[in-house]
Amino acid sequence: MEYLGLNEIRETYLKFFEGKGHLRLDSYSLVPQKDKSLLLINAGMAPFKAYFTGLEIPPSKRITTCQKCIRTGDIDNVGITSRHATFFEMLGNFSFGDYFKEEIIPWAWDFVTEVLKINKNKLYVTIFTDDDEAYDIWVKSTDIDPSRIFRLGKEENFWEHGTGPCGPCSEIHYDRGEGAITSTEDFLKAGEEDRVVEFWNLVFTQFNKEEDGNYNKLANPNIDTGMGLERMATIMQGKDNIFEVDTIKSILDKVVSLTKVQYGKDKEKDISLRIITDHIRSVTFMISDGVMPSNEGRGYVLRRLLRRAARHSRLLGTDSCFLYKICDVVIDNSSLAYNELLDKKDLIKKIIKLEEERFSETIDSGIEILKVYLGELSDKNSVLSGDKVFKLYDTYGFPSELTNEILEEKGFSFDKEAFDYEMKQQRERARAARNVTNYMGIDSSITDKIPADSNVKFDGYDTLEEKAKILYLIRDEEFASLIKEKEEGILITESSPFYAEMGGQVGDIGFIFNDHFKAEVFACRKNISGKILHFVKILQGQTSIEDEVTLSVDIKRRSNICKNHTATHLLQSALRDIVGLHVHQSGSLVDEDRLRFDFTHFEPINSEQLKKVEELVNENIMKAQAVITHIMSLEEAKESGATALFDEKYKDEVRVVSVEGFSKELCGGTHVRNTGEIGLFKIISETGIAAGIRRIEAITGFNSINHFNSKDMDLKHMESILKCSEKDIPHKLEALLKELKEKDKEIGEFKEKLLEDFNMEALKSLKEVNGLKYILATLPQMDVDALRNTAEKLKDKIGEGIVMLATTSSGKVNFVAMASKQVVTKGVNCGKLVKEAAIITGGNGGGRADMAQAGGKNPEMLAEAFEKVENIIKSIVS
Repeated sequence: MEYLGLNEIRETYLKFFEGKGHLRLDSYSLVPQKDKSLLLINAGMAPFKAYFTGLEIPPSKRITTCQKCIRTGDIDNVGITSRHATFFEMLGNFSFGDYFKEEIIPWAWDFVTEVLKINKNKLYVTIFTDDDEAYDIWVKSTDIDPSRIFRLGKEENFWEHGTGPCGPCSEIHYDRGEGAITSTEDFLKAGEEDRVVEFWNLVFTQFNKEEDGNYNKLANPNIDTGMGLERMATIMQGKDNIFEVDTIKSILDKVVSLTKVQYGKDKEKDISLRIITDHIRSVTFMISDGVMPSNEGRGYVLRRLLRRAARHSRLLGTDSCFLYKICDVVIDNSSLAYNELLDKKDLIKKIIKLEEERFSETIDSGIEILKVYLGELSDKNSVLSGDKVFKLYDTYGFPSELTNEILEEKGFSFDKEAFDYEMKQQRERARAARNVTNYMGIDSSITDKIPADSNVKFDGYDTLEEKAKILYLIRDEEFASLIKEKEEGILITESSPFYAEMGGQVGDIGFIFNDHFKAEVFACRKNISGKILHFVKILQGQTSIEDEVTLSVDIKRRSNICKNHTATHLLQSALRDIVGLHVHQSGSLVDEDRLRFDFTHFEPINSEQLKKVEELVNENIMKAQAVITHIMSLEEAKESGATALFDEKYKDEVRVVSVEGFSKELCGGTHVRNTGEIGLFKIISETGIAAGIRRIEAITGFNSINHFNSKDMDLKHMESILKCSEKDIPHKLEALLKELKEKDKEIGEFKEKLLEDFNMEALKSLKEVNGLKYILATLPQMDVDALRNTAEKLKDKIGEGIVMLATTSSGKVNFVAMASKQVVTKGVNCGKLVKEAAIITGGNGGGRADMAQAGGKNPEMLAEAFEKVENIIKSIVS
């Protein structure tokens, strides 16, 4: 066995299976497509679920990949054990109803022993206890010693997940120890002790588990294998720890260099160094696939990993931001296999640095809140409640470990059980938020049962009306032979000019008809395998399968959508020119009325930049440049400089939409023939929607003209109100504002004079009972703040005593009461006084003993309320 680097192992594996007729595909994005059961891709087979279930036809029956994966289920073990990581790469080869055990078992043995040249005396194989077929193939088609094959039970060597496709599996293990293992018991024990390491799992999907628990044979069994790249690298490099593998070790070395903490000297510090290494590797890949920090979903996973890394950098004694510097090493290590890392390098570093800085501020805010909580603790009450610790963690991103550390320094602790309960509730809420789906995590409906090999052609680039034959009808979630008048259903034809909702562009609407019926198309979407679904309501007559119909798209609506879609392309190019090349699309919506474009940027775009962007888009509209479409290979498109969505998986042949010299994008949407058709482009708003994500909304064509006409009418209305010309409006408004300011000043001075006069009158109404001074008085139409300020001034003037004021306005009454400390000690409670007054006036309220306020609905009961308060005061001092 010779030393192989991690990148070499990946390439060696993929080339081997290419040689066996497999189509090599790039890794899919970490962001799942068409799969609501996963936040992030967590296994090599995850992107192929629809191929395994038969809902989609694969581009080849044999595929091989190295898939990026994220798993956070064992996050607490990362850095502590030798093998746990949140990010890993999974090598896999897949057969969709093509080859089976007879091929994969000898191939796997050949790759491991002949290509990688791993010593056969270091290898063991496990199979499912009842899988005699696999055993015979291992013995007859490879030269493995049969004594090195162990039969294990369903828990270890049978893959299933609820109902659906499942089957036995065979695993290949590497023995790090010395001496032969001769019994199943000893083998299992060696696995528990980490002497034996499983590195390749061959899954034989040959059964379908039914609801009744029976296992029926699949007509076309599949192969799904998974080899952990990092784990294989530890074997090939003679290491016991994934953090000692070449590429990961280089990241660890960078962390050591930046923190100036030596590795291998302190167990706790080593854990922190490994956590930072792993987590920055994860977030670098996540951001390159379009994940942005947020407080929910996959964005929350990213933020959690980043903040956990930042927390451990603080434990190592570093207060400054440095995590963004580590991703340079991650990118250098992996950009040859994942070029999106290099494309997004600046973006990745900016987001990590921004999030680090925000976390630093969060830590400071969290410490201030924790100080308040500490002030509430004492020797008698030394345990901080779990819900407060969870609030610090969930709302402010303050790690529970840090809370615990600070508490222990002060001799306190927190309710760990209550905190764990809150965490469990949060996880359950997150799981509930994801749809419950079938075993493969694919949301399946009746529309997905349309045969995947049915040919439904889209002709909508070239025509908006055509004749076609009806292939399928669906009504009430069932296939139907006909749909009658006033019924709704789904209609699938052999071809269609209707664009189905996709890529941010809304679906077309229109009509489908013939001599016998007419249906309104109110929506158009695709099923999982890309078939065009016309959602219809039958207006008259009825339609059946095999009927020939005319499909007619709403031309005016499509035209407006095309204007907005091409304008979106122009907008992205303008933003990259004016704002910076870090701008990338992160989402869009194109409909008939407007366009919405979400993009990566880290601060609001100022008005001058927005003006330049708008001008640049309109400049290219006025040039009336041709919008040209080319079909080319994905590789050709990339070489031509076409912009693509980072989380999109493109086919080998793609559609490139270009505006000569200005814009070039991969796009399946519909567009104008030349930019002049857009007419006019106007930005309506620019806002932030998430950390590092901005949104621009804009309009085109007649919507822009209508917008300007509306603004013109508003100006004319202002002219009539202000009695001046349009050009004089700003000056007139400035003059009016100045006049209002002066009037406000005069009113303020007048109010102060009124309050002074009131204070003098109120002091004259001062009463005293058995040494207790009190004032009960009413102010007309005073806001509560002014009422409170007046009460405080009067309280200061009378010294020891109580002041209760009321004000009436708009049929309501408000009370404020204040008392000195000495009066409170005698039993006066302002909260109780205002509550009694409020009840009499039809309201409620309360507060502290020394200050309280309340409100009521019946001002006419004010005299009775004050009488009640005065009686209470007298009863207290008597």
